[in-house]
Amino acid sequence: MDKLVITGGGALRGSLHVGGSKNTALPLMAAAVLADGTTKIHNIPVLKDVATFSNVIRVTGCKVTWEPDDDPDTPETITIDASGIHHFEAPYDLVKQMRASFYMLGALLGRGGKAKVSLPGGCAWGPRPVDLHIKGMEALGATVTEEGGYVIAEAPDGRLPGGRMRFEPVSVGATINVLLAAVTASGESVLENCAAEPDVVVFGQMLQAMGAQIDGLGTDTITVQGVDKLNPVEFTNCPDRIELGTYMIAAALATPPGATFRITGAEPEHLGPAFTDAFRQTGAPFRFVDGDGDWSTVEVEGVETIQPVSIETAPFPGFATDLQAQWTVLMTQADGPSTVRDTIYTDRFKHIPELRRLGADLKVEGDTVHVAGNTRTLSGAVVMSTDLRASVSLVLAGMMASGETDVLRIYHLDRGYERLEGKLQRAGIDVVRKEYDEAHAEGVAA
Repeated sequence: MDKLVITGGGALRGSLHVGGSKNTALPLMAAAVLADGTTKIHNIPVLKDVATFSNVIRVTGCKVTWEPDDDPDTPETITIDASGIHHFEAPYDLVKQMRASFYMLGALLGRGGKAKVSLPGGCAWGPRPVDLHIKGMEALGATVTEEGGYVIAEAPDGRLPGGRMRFEPVSVGATINVLLAAVTASGESVLENCAAEPDVVVFGQMLQAMGAQIDGLGTDTITVQGVDKLNPVEFTNCPDRIELGTYMIAAALATPPGATFRITGAEPEHLGPAFTDAFRQTGAPFRFVDGDGDWSTVEVEGVETIQPVSIETAPFPGFATDLQAQWTVLMTQADGPSTVRDTIYTDRFKHIPELRRLGADLKVEGDTVHVAGNTRTLSGAVVMSTDLRASVSLVLAGMMASGETDVLRIYHLDRGYERLEGKLQRAGIDVVRKEYDEAHAEGVAA
């Protein structure tokens, strides 16, 4: 198993490049299954989740071509030929590795009117039920049963009639999954209390490019007029907004005072105003400037003192739950106390005990972390990743800690951050990937 070993105290210099969005890439790949032909998707990040989902799609009979090279700054392209689809199933051994594989429920229903998809796995924190996904398929007219750990869905006469669904609570994953099924229904579908995240909007834009009739993307009500078929397309994925936010936090933590750090390949609008407003209040100056091609560059200036800023997560345009762990690390370095409240996943705090091992003064009460701040010098230790965003928060903390920090179980990190250690190395951080024996590693429970 792999770990990252970080020698703290290094300064960020130069730049980091934002890869393609993971949370958008996987829905785009699922959308490609709907078309009888070959779809090309550009700016695909080199991530374990993309490789896993490629295998999920291949099981159905689709051909997936994805051959990333060794250049971390070169956008990658994935090609999906769905003309040979014949097996409308997503098996447990693959779906258990990644919750987003459950998108195959909507994709297969939309393409062939039937689906057999294993109940999902994924990050080891909190309940993330698929009830909304199933209720959405039923609202569109599908008959859904559960058998042996699988969800089996069928459309009457091979095609969903369409219907009305209200998501309670709002859900990015359920909005995407139900849209996948609704775009080829025989009638109209009205989806209420929809997620407005950029991930959903960009995904919907690809469906529109394929011929889907969708109104209301980016609002809480989406109306879909079903079409007989969708066409293969060539489409470019957007940059990863969570990666951008993570790099901005890293820049505020580790850029020398008065120096400027650049983050390239960004789409700043996708951060949302809640994050940018909170970041501005920290006192770390930043600005968005035109970059190369379609994307922008974010410049962050280092400061002597970070101001404490309390946040609470909320659906977009609120503060993203996927950035709360990283924000917690930033607040340990702030000049005073703050709170971090997660209203989306109220128990998403498995990184807190690990940050305490590094010396952070943190206390969890219900859905809120109380951060004492003024922990200017964390101390290196062995810590363990428990999920994707927790793992990168430990990397950020290791950058600030004295001595060496070993971040174990970084397979979580590899699911969502493209070649992170290589990018950080080129930006001045002393970090290396090493193999270790899980059975004899310090900090791993027996």
